Amino acid sequence: MRSIGAALLAAIAIAALAGPVLAPYDRSQQFRDQLFAPPMRIRFFDEAGQPRAPFVYRWRLVDRLERRYEEDRAQPLTLEWFSGGRLLQAPGGVPLLLFGADSFGRDQLTRWLWGARTSLAVALLATAGALLVGTVIGGIAGLASEALPSFDEGLMRITELVLVLPAIYVMLALRAALPLVLPPTAIFLLLVVILTLVGWPHIARGVRAIVIVEVREEYAIAAHALGATRTRVLFRHLLPAAGGFLRGQAVIVLPAFIVAEATLSYVGFGFPDTVPSWGTMLQEASNITTLAQFPWLLSPAVGIFLVVFGANLLLETRETR
Repeated sequence: MRSIGAALLAAIAIAALAGPVLAPYDRSQQFRDQLFAPPMRIRFFDEAGQPRAPFVYRWRLVDRLERRYEEDRAQPLTLEWFSGGRLLQAPGGVPLLLFGADSFGRDQLTRWLWGARTSLAVALLATAGALLVGTVIGGIAGLASEALPSFDEGLMRITELVLVLPAIYVMLALRAALPLVLPPTAIFLLLVVILTLVGWPHIARGVRAIVIVEVREEYAIAAHALGATRTRVLFRHLLPAAGGFLRGQAVIVLPAFIVAEATLSYVGFGFPDTVPSWGTMLQEASNITTLAQFPWLLSPAVGIFLVVFGANLLLETRETR
């Protein structure tokens, strides 16, 4: 099961990295006659049941008010590969909407791929920041537990203060305290900082516990006796012992941060609609009526579920004999 989880996460990461090539269109391109168009189905057999090259039928708008579409089966459109610098296109400039379209007529697949890049980049950087801050603070606290117990006590009280606060409310409060309208780059960095601030305490406590145990081991005592400084002992010998714990925390924290970014963007404290992320895309699906009529708007939620599911599979411990 671990291999399945790793393969699933790798596939999503590759899709995000290759988004500009895989995306059929520009992320802001709109098709005015395809508002809320449903996903197109790739077909391999014609009406007579004969196999042929992959093709689709274009959508014909039947009722503009109800956003009702029908397939135009008069002319099958054979898909074009590696055309115009894109992996897959429909001929004649016909919109290829494999994930459907949103309320502005933008291709959902294109925005899903660009949104994956945004959400995963925020989560990865925030995970790296939380691991770095938590490892350093936890390592220093663990090393100071005997020599400077009051310093260790102070660091742990700060850690506990952050832990007892509900993370989602802390994130919302921190974001709401800043200007609502910010450049996308500033929002990106801000989200990374906010997620780092709420994510490091769990890591720090775990690293501290490991360091307190490992510092009493013979190899650490021997390194110190041979003249190694406390800093060298910490970073060269003690923190590597926490490697397995940190890898496990990374797999747990990463999907949690993806959900957190989506939550902030969903409530309007994240990226604007012009910058696709899985959170901003889910804003359109917040209306029950809209969701019932256009369920393909939930495609970002599927992406979030796959990341969380893959991370859980990756964390599964193998049965011991």
